[in-house]
Amino acid sequence: MLVSNHARPTLEDVAARAGVSRATASRVLNASPRVSPEALEAVNAAVSALGYQPNRAARALVTRRTGAVAVLFSEPEPKIFDDPHFARLIRAGARALADVDVQMVLMLVHSPDDQARAHRFLAGGHVDGALVFAPHRNDELVSVVKKLPLPVVYAGKPWGSLRGMHLVDNDNEGGAVLATEHLKSLGRRKIVHVSGPLDELSAIDRLNGFRSALSLDDKGAARLTEDGGFTREGGRKAMSALLARVPALDAVFVASDLMAAGALETLQEAGRRVPEDVAVVGFDDHVAIAEHTSPPLTSVRQDSDEQVKVMVEHLVKLLRDETVKRKQQMLPTVLVRRESA
Repeated sequence: MLVSNHARPTLEDVAARAGVSRATASRVLNASPRVSPEALEAVNAAVSALGYQPNRAARALVTRRTGAVAVLFSEPEPKIFDDPHFARLIRAGARALADVDVQMVLMLVHSPDDQARAHRFLAGGHVDGALVFAPHRNDELVSVVKKLPLPVVYAGKPWGSLRGMHLVDNDNEGGAVLATEHLKSLGRRKIVHVSGPLDELSAIDRLNGFRSALSLDDKGAARLTEDGGFTREGGRKAMSALLARVPALDAVFVASDLMAAGALETLQEAGRRVPEDVAVVGFDDHVAIAEHTSPPLTSVRQDSDEQVKVMVEHLVKLLRDETVKRKQQMLPTVLVRRESA
């Protein structure tokens, strides 16, 4: 049997090669901000030269860190896997966490059993923090997470008090104003709205932006709005209902690209040309949808990759006990013009 004469390099070996103390080497490897640029460079060079790999189990015992973060979605599984928006968020989360050498633990939390299981897991010390996507009214996941002494960053605004919460949201209302004002600038006068489910604050914000741009009261907004449930089939049905209720409509702002794809199908079946008869604007600017509809979809871009990246940056600062200057950050949205409007 062959036995290697090369022992696995230790933290002491790294410190000796870098010409620093063991404590300094440890601070560098734990991403502490309390190291000089010279020490950081020397330790990283020593790690590379020696091929040093930290012992994560021993490191966890000392730092009480697991090197893992939970990413929780409070949605049913079919919605998570059928809607490309969620696939994009999951990929963005995995990539952003990998960039800071953290493992992602994906958790789908929808039923009461899921919530109980999530509470046990999070309370068991298996992760260092959590990124939470829980947009629905009366979502119990938020109350479950609030009870735990765990750093948490939310995607968007959860219902209830936001005091003390860390969150990163997109400017949904401002984006809806952009979309509706653009339709007005094209000379459209009968503008309707396919909304998301109104137990989600993002859908409410987009509806409020639509209302604001058209100066609508409750009665006017109700007549010109139909809930599409953030699904393609919902978009089809909502567009059909609006055509029956407002036959002279000449534009529609749809609160998601997935619903807009369904709305375009209904308009085509009804013999309405886009954009000649009806101009259409979506929301998300999703790479898998907006450029591939017929015609290509004008859409409000919310940068999901950037949102998740900023969430991870916030969480890392919380884990390092660093100050987060803005606990609640709003990211801008922009209008991307294509042939549908």
